[in-house]
Amino acid sequence: MNKNCIVIAGPTAVGKTALAIELALHFNTSIISADSRQCYKELHIGVAKPSAQQLGQVPHYFIGSHSIHDVITAVDFEKYALSVAEKLFETKDVVIVVGGTGLYIKAFCEGLDEIPAVDETIRNNIIFQYNEKGIAWLRSEVEHKDPLFFAEGEIQNPQRLMRALEVMESNGKSIVQFQKGNKKKRTFAIQKILLTIPREQLYERINSRVN
Repeated sequence: MNKNCIVIAGPTAVGKTALAIELALHFNTSIISADSRQCYKELHIGVAKPSAQQLGQVPHYFIGSHSIHDVITAVDFEKYALSVAEKLFETKDVVIVVGGTGLYIKAFCEGLDEIPAVDETIRNNIIFQYNEKGIAWLRSEVEHKDPLFFAEGEIQNPQRLMRALEVMESNGKSIVQFQKGNKKKRTFAIQKILLTIPREQLYERINSRVN
């Protein structure tokens, strides 16, 4: 493999963007964001997008590229990012991927299991019911309708619970039955960098960013 992708991950405010830009300039290449919120052009507060100056230094992909009205999943990101990487590798030997969404990074590096499409009406109804009745109702529904997921899934996470419920109600099978965990092989080498700093320093940066 003579093509390399450097993946930079880590918590919010740890310095991923600065390092990604430094490496991109060094290798004369571009950056693919792996952040599930920075892709929305309408969101500017609380998503920590690179500044206009930073965006001007290096070409970025998946930053302000979609609307909040678009339904974007980790599978969609996988297809998008692989397509961009393939195009970049035509003229570059190195591509930088950076982001704080672990599932998106996993999708890019390893691929995700194919989950059948869900009925949009069912999805919207579950969201409405959750907003009206809360997580206690959501847990009860999943426990009753998808005990397989309830036994081993993230039952404290409402997004995971709603996802499990919508898949079950749309397809009649547990989402667990679609999760085979087979890793896909990529045509390029992947090097991962995980950034970390002392917890106190990280919290100071986060608090400063919020303010």
